[in-house]
Amino acid sequence: MVAGDLYIADDPRIAAEGRRGIELAADYGTTYLEDRDAARPILQELIGSLGEGVEVRPPLYVDYGTNVTIGKGTFINFGLTALDVAPITIGRHCQIATHVQLLTPWHPLEPTPRRDGLESASPITIGDNVWIGGGAIVLPGVTIGDNSVVGAGSVVTKDVPANVVLVGNPARVVRQLDAE
Repeated sequence: MVAGDLYIADDPRIAAEGRRGIELAADYGTTYLEDRDAARPILQELIGSLGEGVEVRPPLYVDYGTNVTIGKGTFINFGLTALDVAPITIGRHCQIATHVQLLTPWHPLEPTPRRDGLESASPITIGDNVWIGGGAIVLPGVTIGDNSVVGAGSVVTKDVPANVVLVGNPARVVRQLDAE
């Protein structure tokens, strides 16, 4: 599954791992409201790799959590959906606004395998110092280059170079940024 091979989505073992992610994410959200310091160990248990100084505001929605890496100094605002069937790597010092969706799973276009419950997934990689605006959606297999900015509500369907601003559906580059 993590390697991008087809898998059966309702496999009982996969469902158990998913339940763990959902339960830990809920526990994190509840605990965060009462005591942020007490919530940190729950987030560390949920997320595969969590950098120093990362802030994640709940609610947080994941498939598993274990396939998510978040780099040092990254801030994630309310309502991130990170469907981490394949790895999701978020770089250092990123800013992710409210209700962003990082979606690694995809379904076959052919009707028979889709009806049979087959799925696959492709990893998402977000470089360092990336800002993703509110409500943006990043589709399976996308890499976003360092220092780029994704406009609010954009749908990112293909790889993004470093140092650009992109907007729209599908997202397109509208401006180059000075790397300095």
